[in-house]
Amino acid sequence: MGIVNVTPDSFSDGGLYQQASAAIHHAERLLHEGADIIDLGAESSRPGAESLSVEEEWARLAPVLTPIVALGKPVSVDTVKPDIVRRALEQGASIINDIQAFRAPGAVEAVADSDCGLCLMHMQGEPRTMQDQPHYEDVVKEVRSFLWQRAQALQQAGIARTRLCLDPGFGFGKRPEHNLALLQATAQLVQDGYPWLVGVSRKSMIAHYTGKPDSTPPERVAGSVAAALYAVEQGAHLVRVHDVRETVEALTLWQTLTNR
Repeated sequence: MGIVNVTPDSFSDGGLYQQASAAIHHAERLLHEGADIIDLGAESSRPGAESLSVEEEWARLAPVLTPIVALGKPVSVDTVKPDIVRRALEQGASIINDIQAFRAPGAVEAVADSDCGLCLMHMQGEPRTMQDQPHYEDVVKEVRSFLWQRAQALQQAGIARTRLCLDPGFGFGKRPEHNLALLQATAQLVQDGYPWLVGVSRKSMIAHYTGKPDSTPPERVAGSVAAALYAVEQGAHLVRVHDVRETVEALTLWQTLTNR
């Protein structure tokens, strides 16, 4: 899953792809490099980010969504707003990636009558304050329980299990030790029978555990690729990355060496 953010303030690529032409070109490049899905975001969810109105978010998303859908690969739209969900599905989005796990009023209803894929993510708190004081007694148990409950709620609403994908939400209301515990538990988490999405690309946890806390996001590529490779080896079904070419090359070589 290759990342395209049409935002001025995303933590790694904010401002790079605000122009529609730049975003479309970037999506084309990621697909050429081997991405299977484009994950398109128009509202930053970095720590401290403020929420946008529906019209502000759609004004960013609308000029790029249809052209990127036309590139022929599934497009995931990263949003929490039911109105954006409906508009995105009308324009051909294949997946809705919701950091709130479809808890907003009307979110479940917005996707119930479609056949789109749904990514449910765990987040403690909300982006503006989520990193203030995150706390868990047992982060793996609590994240797993939350996502299982959300998956059951969607299935009870008539949404097929096969449409669901779970994401532990690395960096969303979590300290480095929480992120590490979740990544190390990937093999345990995937036993629940749902596809799991791992998104650690360029995040501060990479800088923390490589011993380079002052590194910028683009300087975290090697660590991000290593984390993605580990996640896939442990059973993750999707990895959400900024650096598609590097990740695909590493996974291709690993598959060759291990006869996967």
